[in-house]
Amino acid sequence: MRIEFEGWVFDGDRRQLLRGSAPVALSPKAFDLLGALIARRPAAISKAELKDLLWPRTFVSDANLPSLVAEIRTALSDRARQPRFVRTVQRFGYAFCAAAPAVSAPAADAGACVAVFHLVGHANDVALPEGETVLGRSRQVGGFIKSASVSRQHARVVVKDGGATIEDLDSKNGTFVHGRRIDVPTVLAEGDEVRLGTVRLVLRAPEESSTATFSDAHES
Repeated sequence: MRIEFEGWVFDGDRRQLLRGSAPVALSPKAFDLLGALIARRPAAISKAELKDLLWPRTFVSDANLPSLVAEIRTALSDRARQPRFVRTVQRFGYAFCAAAPAVSAPAADAGACVAVFHLVGHANDVALPEGETVLGRSRQVGGFIKSASVSRQHARVVVKDGGATIEDLDSKNGTFVHGRRIDVPTVLAEGDEVRLGTVRLVLRAPEESSTATFSDAHES
C-alpha cells in the first residue's frame, strides 16, 4: 500500500514515511498504527481493536496507544485539537481523516525493488530487495507468511551493500537463526536457516531460490 496525502507518502511495502523524498523516522509500532488507520480510512477504529492489532494477546498499559498517536502526530506536524491527519474519536478510538488516494510506486524506483535475496521454504518465497522488509502474518507487511505461529509483525530483514541482517520484533514465538533464538540484529549469510515460530526458511540468492533444503520437520 502506497498513498500520498498533503505532501507526505506512506509506503507500506517498504515501511517508509516520506516528506517529499525525505524519510521521516517512526518506531515500528507507530508505523503499524498509522498503516492500520490509513487502511481503514475514513472509518474510526476502536482502542480495543487497535491494541489487539498492535499487541496481540499481550497486556499493555492504557498509555501505550496514546503515546504512539502522539509520536505519529509529532512526525506529521499534526495537532490533536485541529487534526489534519489523525482524529481522536472521544471514548472510542482514532481515525485517519486526510484524503489519501493510493498511488503506484515511481518508475524511477523500479530498480530498487529487484530482490537481492529470497527467504525460501516449502510454502514460502519471500523476496528481499535492498532496504527493509518486515516479515509477518499481516498482509500489510512486505514479507507475508501465512502461519498461526507467526506474529503479525514478526521480524525485520535489512538488506544493504549486498548483505542482510534480521531482527526480531518482539514476536510471541521467536525468531531463530540455525536453531538459536535471537534478541539482537543478527547477520545472515546465504544458506542460513531462519525459523519464525515453526516456519523454516533458508536465505538464498535469487538464482538459488528453488534449491532450499531442510534437515528436519517444518511447517508448510
